[in-house]
Amino acid sequence: AVAAEPMPLLAGVLPRAVAVLSFSVLLSARGAAQRRPAQSNLPATCWSYLHPVNMFNSCNVKFHHSKALTSPYPGSHVERSHVPEDKVGWLTEWKDYNPVEYTAKSVLAGPSWADPQINDEGFSPKFNERDGEVERKSLNGSYVVENGRPRNPGGRTGLTGRGLLGRWGPNHAADPIVTRWKRDGSGNKVAHPVTGKNILQFVAIKRRDCGEWAIPGGMVDPGEKITATLKREFEEEALNSLQKSPEEKAKLEKQLQKLFSQEHFVVYRGYVDDPRNTDNAWMETEAVNYHDETGETMDNLPLEAGDDAGVVKWVDISEKLELYASHSYFIKLVTEKRGAHWSEDPASECHE
Repeated sequence: AVAAEPMPLLAGVLPRAVAVLSFSVLLSARGAAQRRPAQSNLPATCWSYLHPVNMFNSCNVKFHHSKALTSPYPGSHVERSHVPEDKVGWLTEWKDYNPVEYTAKSVLAGPSWADPQINDEGFSPKFNERDGEVERKSLNGSYVVENGRPRNPGGRTGLTGRGLLGRWGPNHAADPIVTRWKRDGSGNKVAHPVTGKNILQFVAIKRRDCGEWAIPGGMVDPGEKITATLKREFEEEALNSLQKSPEEKAKLEKQLQKLFSQEHFVVYRGYVDDPRNTDNAWMETEAVNYHDETGETMDNLPLEAGDDAGVVKWVDISEKLELYASHSYFIKLVTEKRGAHWSEDPASECHE
C-alpha cells in the first residue's frame, strides 16, 4: 500500500505531559465474541466524546482532558478520586494525590485480549516498544513508566489499574472512513447549490447500542497491522463479512483490495479521551480516509450491516450531520482534504 500522508495537525508534534490532543473513537464491543472476546458487555460506542486537551488544532480551538475524569467508572459503581482541572497534568506537583485502584473482574479473569496483573510472575512487559505480538508503543511518542506502570500521557484520571481496558499502557483502535462523490442519475458529481463545492458521501453505521450514526471501527488485534484492522472492521461492520460464506467473503476481499491498497489519508493518529482510561491504561486510535474517486469500486459492493452495527448506508457529508462523538470532526478534516462541501457559512470553515 502507498504510504499515508502525514496529518498536518500533528506534524512534528511530540506531546509532553498533558499536551495531548484528544478525540473519541468508535470502540467496538466486538460482537464476534468467538474471535475476539468483548472487552465488556456495555455499549462501548457510547462512552467517548470530543473534549479539549491543552493543545491547539487547526481551528485554534483548545482542548482539555475531560471524559477520562468522569464517574462512576463505566460498568461499575466505582467513583474516581476528584482531579481538579489545574492538577490533571503530571508536571503539576500534587503530593496528596490518592487515586482509586480498579481493574474489572472481566479483565482479571485473564481473557486473550488482556494482560496479566503487573506483578504476576513471568509477566515483564516491554513498554514503549513492540512486545511480541502486542504493540506497546504510543502513537504520541514515549510515555513515562513509573514503579513498573505506564503513566497516562493525558494526565491524572483519579483511577489506577486498567479498569475495563485489557492492556497496560496504550490500547489501540482503528477507524476507516470510506468516501465517494455524490453523483446524479447520469453519473455526474453533484455540487452544493450554495457553495458550489462537490458533495462527498461516506459509509456510516448506526450503532445497535447507542442508536447513533458513526464511522465503522474497532480494536486492533495482537500482531495485526493497522491497515488490516481498518479493512477488517469495514468488512465486518459495513459488509457483514462474518456472516458470509468463504466464497462470498473471497469476492468481497478481491473487490476491496483495490480501495484499501491505494493512496490514503491519515486523518488522526493519537490519544483518545475515553471514560475507560485510567492512570495506567488508555485508548488511542488511527482514523484513515479511503476515497473511491470514480465510485466504481464501492458502487458494486452491497452494504450490509454486521457485527455490532444495526444499519449501514451512504450519508451525504455536511456540518448538519449529527454523528457519534468526535466523528463529525474527523469527517470535516476529510472534506477539507478533498475540497468538498461542508458548510453554507464561510465563517465555520477553519484555516490554519
